[in-house]
Amino acid sequence: MGSSMLSYHSRADFLKLNSLTSLSSFQRRNGKLKLQSKPIAPSRKLHQPCALVIRCNHPQNVDLPRYYSKKEKKPFPVPIVELRRAARERFKKSRGQPKKPVPPPKNGLIVKSLVPLAYDVFNERITLINNLKKLLKVVKVHACRYCNEIHVGPIGHPFKSCRGHRASIRKGLHEWTYATVEDVFVPVDSYHLYDRLGKRIRHDERFSIPRLPAVVELCIQAGVDVPEFPTKRRRKPIIRIGKSEFVDADESELPDPVPEPPLKPILTEIPDTEIVAPRDEEETIQLAEETLEAWEQMRRGAKKLMRMYPVRVCGYCPEVHVGPSGHKAQNCGAHKHQQRNGQHGWQSAVLDDLIPPRYVWHVPDVNGPPLQRELRSFYGQAPAVVEICVQAGADVPDQYKPTMRLDIGIPTSLREAEMVV
Repeated sequence: MGSSMLSYHSRADFLKLNSLTSLSSFQRRNGKLKLQSKPIAPSRKLHQPCALVIRCNHPQNVDLPRYYSKKEKKPFPVPIVELRRAARERFKKSRGQPKKPVPPPKNGLIVKSLVPLAYDVFNERITLINNLKKLLKVVKVHACRYCNEIHVGPIGHPFKSCRGHRASIRKGLHEWTYATVEDVFVPVDSYHLYDRLGKRIRHDERFSIPRLPAVVELCIQAGVDVPEFPTKRRRKPIIRIGKSEFVDADESELPDPVPEPPLKPILTEIPDTEIVAPRDEEETIQLAEETLEAWEQMRRGAKKLMRMYPVRVCGYCPEVHVGPSGHKAQNCGAHKHQQRNGQHGWQSAVLDDLIPPRYVWHVPDVNGPPLQRELRSFYGQAPAVVEICVQAGADVPDQYKPTMRLDIGIPTSLREAEMVV
């Protein structure tokens, strides 16, 4: 363990731990493992029982992410009971107190301290896409022809997990083809809002309003100026009339806004025809580390932006909407959508809804034998971007090691696996 710590009473007691014949207690709580041993017969040479404490910030192994069926609703990030309890507490505390001014972004203004972060997230996304196009020329990624599963490795995995068209005839086997960047970095689109606090999008407006990646829309609402997608920037807070009614403040006495250059230069995507593969192994490793850093920075920054700028997701389908309330377009085709008249069941989104990680099987040794169907329970999983960077030579981040199951010894045959206790 890289971050482990051992605490013991004395060196002599620790060396005598192997001679003890029984362990009196075994405790493990909150990532802390404590072993206490006592001898069977009392001895005058042992002053105190030995205590071995192991602390680890990251557990060795974690269960793989759960697969949610299309027939069940996504769980709420915070249970409804907890939300109601918190609302009652806020109501009790605010009773008899003067109303406080509404802070941004609820008052129509942007949070100025998050504008540089929004530019960083926007550029990190472009960097991630450009680097993935280069890495796909040196790392083989396969995609199934009938379902949305992908695999990173020299050949596709043999697991019977296909749920696509006519999967029963193929007995669940995948038919592998070459993958693209959209298979690795899943595009999640949302409607662009000219006014973030304006009226909700109606059903008859669903084709007249442009759609763009949800991360880009989040950055635009947080302060990034994109000429192709203009948005309304208020310079004065709105005036609330009711719970859902407001009017804009009078900005006529303010001077005319002067167009300012962007705080940071905005990157652009490289066309596929101009993509050049890394020349040698050293450049490949450097590109993989840069890609992994861009992935982490984008997810970390998007998570901070989501705390201030609300993002909604449908509980039945992967539709995402960036804004205080979801749109009214009746285009949900999930399970039992007829009962809801095609309307979405909006709820608060989490980071994986905005940026899906798309887990793939981790290949322990790229140059070794391929994955075996009988040893499936011994293999781990990792996000596709992380697996590509790891196979390209980057170091494995600590937060992904538990699901990758790097500490599990993989048997060489099925007979050896049956002997594992």
